[in-house]
Amino acid sequence: MDNNKKVRIIPLGGLEIIGMNITAFEYEDTIIVVDCGLAFPEDDMLGIDLVIPDVTYLKRNIDKVKAFVITHGHEDHIGALPYILKELNVPVYGTRLTIALIENKLREHELLDITKRHTVQFSDVIDFGDISVEFIRTNHSIADAAALAIHTPAGCIVHTGDFKVDYTPVYGDPIDLTRFAELGKEGVLALLCDSTNAERPGITNSERTVGKTFDSIFADNKDSRIIVATFASNVDRVQQIINSAYTYGRKVIVEGRSMVSVINTAAELGIINIPDNTLIDIEQINDYPEEKTVIVTTGSQGETMAALSRIATNTHRKVSLNQGDVVIFSSNPIPGNEKAVSKVINELSMKGADVIFQDAHVSGHACEEEIKLIYSLVKPKYSIPVHGEYRHLKAQARIARSLGIEIENIFILKTGQVLEIDSESAIITEEVENGSVFVDGLLVGDVGNVVIRDRQRLSEDGIIIIMLAMDESGEYVISGPVIDSRGFVYIKESDELIEEARQLACDELYDCLDRGVTGRNKIKNVLRDALGSFVWKKTKRKPIILVEIL
Repeated sequence: MDNNKKVRIIPLGGLEIIGMNITAFEYEDTIIVVDCGLAFPEDDMLGIDLVIPDVTYLKRNIDKVKAFVITHGHEDHIGALPYILKELNVPVYGTRLTIALIENKLREHELLDITKRHTVQFSDVIDFGDISVEFIRTNHSIADAAALAIHTPAGCIVHTGDFKVDYTPVYGDPIDLTRFAELGKEGVLALLCDSTNAERPGITNSERTVGKTFDSIFADNKDSRIIVATFASNVDRVQQIINSAYTYGRKVIVEGRSMVSVINTAAELGIINIPDNTLIDIEQINDYPEEKTVIVTTGSQGETMAALSRIATNTHRKVSLNQGDVVIFSSNPIPGNEKAVSKVINELSMKGADVIFQDAHVSGHACEEEIKLIYSLVKPKYSIPVHGEYRHLKAQARIARSLGIEIENIFILKTGQVLEIDSESAIITEEVENGSVFVDGLLVGDVGNVVIRDRQRLSEDGIIIIMLAMDESGEYVISGPVIDSRGFVYIKESDELIEEARQLACDELYDCLDRGVTGRNKIKNVLRDALGSFVWKKTKRKPIILVEIL
């Protein structure tokens, strides 16, 4: 251990929000980046499809960046990779399923041939020069999830990734608590621990408990078609649905493009076991009695275009909802999605479906007692809560304090802050460029906060367009001004208001000409300011005002 050199920890996302997880670890000329996730847009981000982290700091230090090291295959940990690899073409390391899901994304973005991928096994240690990274088996709501032991000359840093402690996982082995304990004995400088469920007391139930719930639901509804909505990436959940379906003699249809892709990938890797003649294509759905089928679908978060929402609104091309269908929500709403989920549940219920959303889900994240267990095994000098909103980070800080970690050794960081640590001290030294980059359609980063504000104003108060034509010298008005609007008022019923506005525009325009003002930009500003004040006094609205001079 080098006591003269500090390791720099730089979170570029994953703090103060759920999602967009990405953290850089830097020692001298080496940077490795853990995860590269996206976040889904908030309600006020109108028209935005995805939100990805600002990696300006990494681009400025591209010569130091050795790799992306990925803990698991969820969107909030891999979703931004295809966008960021276009600017930072460095190798990507992860476990089997994680790399396979990343490859699906790279294939869609035509990046597969130019991106180096490395599949690692648990216990592998990858050497990146000044930093080496060890993969440790954990449990989560997706197979092949890993924690990381990041070995640096300044000390060992443990990053849990998203995790829970599951002694009876559906696939694979339980979390490798032995290795966590060994690292604790060797000495751990800092622990970056998942905070998502830090507010919840107790422990998170094993994934297998959901299987018993499915068996009970299937037994109680033998005469009904069953539709189950869950996360596309929750392979273990789909496995248990398939197990129950097979037990009760039902055929399984997997619907939703993302879910079909994940299940196919998992089946190829042997991570999911599908009995022969159990899975059928959606084109065959009418070949079997409805009570002998189960539809496993995306849309558990109320997404408008997901399969379940289309089923609920009768816009699905193959599946029509019937009276008495049983719909199971096998997930909890992500914070911010509650209204969308409630809307879909109401639509399903109004069409006669029986909706079940209790006891059909367990979290993939550790609760308080599991977090305490990891801290007790690892015995870190410094606690750095990650993955969660501020209240979640604060809850984990309280847990760390209760376990005897000194308050000055607990750091609730903000995105972009640089924490420099060694065995002697830890200090926040600076803040690097950070933030969110919006993905809108095929374009990345062309929509900024100004455009979002304009969209918000358009959605709230609409737009007024003033059009007029002038001669080339700008001294004479040839026609106009004419006023049109969209989303402001219904013109046919607001003749008087529009005529007053048009007359005001005429007065202001000719006043400009009388004063010798002929610059088009100057005239535009005068008309925009005058109309803005007039509209506010009359309506208390602030529409966007667009002036077009031809």
